[in-house]
Amino acid sequence: MSEPATQFNIHEAKTQLSRIIDRVEHGETVIISRAGHPVAQVVPLPKVQRRSGRGSLAGRLTRSVDWDSPETNDEIADDFGMPS
Repeated sequence: MSEPATQFNIHEAKTQLSRIIDRVEHGETVIISRAGHPVAQVVPLPKVQRRSGRGSLAGRLTRSVDWDSPETNDEIADDFGMPS
């Protein structure tokens, strides 16, 4: 079972914003309250996977034999309403 989110009132949140951000960066969820009533939830953003550079998808993608044939290119152009 997960622990309840840490709660801060607005004044505390203003004075401790850096600490709150640090906690959120480490996976915690923080609730901001006004007069004891929750009004905002600060949650971590999903992690972004960084590609390592050129060729990072090598071996993970497949393509058909005719992927760059004139016929395929004409079909794609037709799909987008472009002249072949």
